[in-house]
Amino acid sequence: MGSTSTKEENLVYGIRLSSVGPSRATGSGVVHELSGMDLAMKLHYLKAVYFFNSHAVQGLTVARLKEAMFEWLNGYYYTSGRLWRSEESRRPYIKCNDCGSRFIEACCDKTVDEWLETKDCSLQNLLVSQQVIGPELNFSPPLLIQVTQFKCGGMSLGLSWAHILGDAFSFSDSTNEWGRIVAGLRPNRPSNFPKSDDPHIERSKNPPPLSVKQVDPVGDHWITANNCKMDTFSFHVTASQLAILQSSPNQTDQIPIFEYLCAIIWQCFAKVREGGNQAKIVTICKNDPVRPTGRIVTNTQIISAVKAEFSVTETSPQKLATWLLNEAVDERRQIGELVERDGGVSDFIVYGANLTFVDLEEADFYGLELNGHKPDSAGFIIQGVGDEGAVLVLPGPKDSGEGRVVTIILPGNQVWELKSELLKNGLLFEGNLG
Repeated sequence: MGSTSTKEENLVYGIRLSSVGPSRATGSGVVHELSGMDLAMKLHYLKAVYFFNSHAVQGLTVARLKEAMFEWLNGYYYTSGRLWRSEESRRPYIKCNDCGSRFIEACCDKTVDEWLETKDCSLQNLLVSQQVIGPELNFSPPLLIQVTQFKCGGMSLGLSWAHILGDAFSFSDSTNEWGRIVAGLRPNRPSNFPKSDDPHIERSKNPPPLSVKQVDPVGDHWITANNCKMDTFSFHVTASQLAILQSSPNQTDQIPIFEYLCAIIWQCFAKVREGGNQAKIVTICKNDPVRPTGRIVTNTQIISAVKAEFSVTETSPQKLATWLLNEAVDERRQIGELVERDGGVSDFIVYGANLTFVDLEEADFYGLELNGHKPDSAGFIIQGVGDEGAVLVLPGPKDSGEGRVVTIILPGNQVWELKSELLKNGLLFEGNLG
């Protein structure tokens, strides 16, 4: 994620810290064992910022938000725990000791509209905690919430969620549950969902997965260093743009929007990198249609690898999209086996191990309602993306119809060339090139 200057940091001030935990004691000796898939994601973090205007939060106090959190965290008690390591195996686990989630209060002298007009992805870092797990595991909350009050009376809610807890779909579902409790509604009941495999069982050996990369050991400070400065930019693809892109005369079957957008962006990346790595292997992350709902958070998203057996730059977007749709190989079992090979102690990355496309169309980021109002804007980003970069495809802004928001995280020295290629392919306009 982009860095911010001292001047920009002064935009948000008056920081106050506290902790909020479940209203009911979880009990002594309760632990949450982490699966191989959980541990594969431990160096990644999910960040979301929701913006509400003054009308939406009228009469809504910080005290009421905290009060709802006490009840909310009863259903998600291990998000308030702390990470420990087994003394014998050194495998991480969560001790459900009710230490609490971190609650941050802040102020800003801009209005919500003025903030959103800046369209600067790096500024979002000021509205959501950038803290990561470690270097002292026992003192690092996996969930942090920041409430920023704007001078217009509006508010932003910034949530930082350690991916080891669960994927983006679990994250958005649980956040929306908080909104329902703020509104005075009863929390959803947990779903009947089978427990994940025992993390310590012996597994069969499959071919090693292409979608993950083992990194140098990070110890108890859970963030991996990039070899280059990473940058982030976002753009809105309207419904009319999508209709034009999908209206190829050679296209007989309707290709899903996600795969078609990924095909175009994949080809643009390949052209930018043509002098070296042409991005022949990509990773696809998608929602699992049989994932649990209710008060269960877990890492069940489908993680697949796709390998091109041809030149990506010289292939039509239609063929690339069809290849992405039909040749993706689900590697979740292999990932779990790889992580378990040394008892869950090694460190891996998924996002950015290859060029990674993340389908977040089914993540209900606009489902968090306050006083019956959806957010004016909802931003989402992943922290800890590796050097190969990641492309996030999200639902479009509120009331935007069938449009999409695309957020791209990539090495900073590739931004201008990639934007130029996206412009040629009709995904960007001149105004987005700055």
